[in-house]
Amino acid sequence: MNTLTGRIGLAILLALLVALPWIAPFFYIFIATQILILGLFAASFNLIFGYTGMLSFGHAAFYGIGAYATALLLQSLHWPLLACLLVSFLAGAVLALIIGFFCVRLDQVYFAMLTLAFGMMVFAVVHQWRSVTNGSDGISGFTVGSLGLGLNVTLGNPAVYYHVALIVVVVAGLVLYRICGSSFGMVLRAIRQNPERVAFCGLNVRRYRLAAFTIAGGFAGLAGGLMAPFLRIASPELAHWTMSAEPVLMTILGGSGYFLGPFLGAGIFVLLETWISSLTQAWMLFLGIILALMVMFFRNGALGVVMGALQAHRNKG
Repeated sequence: MNTLTGRIGLAILLALLVALPWIAPFFYIFIATQILILGLFAASFNLIFGYTGMLSFGHAAFYGIGAYATALLLQSLHWPLLACLLVSFLAGAVLALIIGFFCVRLDQVYFAMLTLAFGMMVFAVVHQWRSVTNGSDGISGFTVGSLGLGLNVTLGNPAVYYHVALIVVVVAGLVLYRICGSSFGMVLRAIRQNPERVAFCGLNVRRYRLAAFTIAGGFAGLAGGLMAPFLRIASPELAHWTMSAEPVLMTILGGSGYFLGPFLGAGIFVLLETWISSLTQAWMLFLGIILALMVMFFRNGALGVVMGALQAHRNKG
């Protein structure tokens, strides 16, 4: 697919997303908002997995800390949403910097297990620190007042919040895209392919890994900051280690080799979960079977299948 065709396709998709509240049933506004936020969460994970080659099982720690940061600021200080989101980004980045300082020293399964251990520690703190996090009950009852920047919008309206989430996710996605396409992103891809050769070139592999881990944590925190007002609660489940499996699955489903793969994977995951759960109480069994088959037979992800089909069609033409 050439660049012009891709840009036209993205422009059409963006136009459809903007117009969604006026052309789709009200229920799908909630589904689309969830897909956007989880897509950003998965895209942040893909920066360290698809681009740097590090499999993290503790990514939900940054997502959860971002959700709690926004919830606490909205409940206690009644800050504008944009200011809360900025703090959520910084909270996720700082936590990722601290955890990453220890984790990037290890490789492969040892890295994955250490991130899992840190993720479980963060969940334990969130779950037990009742004076701050309200324990297993989470933080709820907060109101989303102003957006900030002098903009007067009703964030309690799901359609309005959907558009705010869309703008934030698009801007964050563009920033991530620029990072992935920069010289920094090229070094990350080189580290994924052959870290020893990168080290021989005189580059500090650990420093680049830590930078990628920190940036990914910041964007995961931003996604969590968007999710808390959407759900009207910040609960320990958002930081649980099982939540870390979702961006892994979404990235693999969509295609870790493509920047938009995690967003497509998030859409597939959420839509399948919504559809199957409406049909049967054993939805987790059937969802697991479908997802397992997709992972087994679509090795490059759904977007990889689409891109491969388009390339084959162009070659025949």
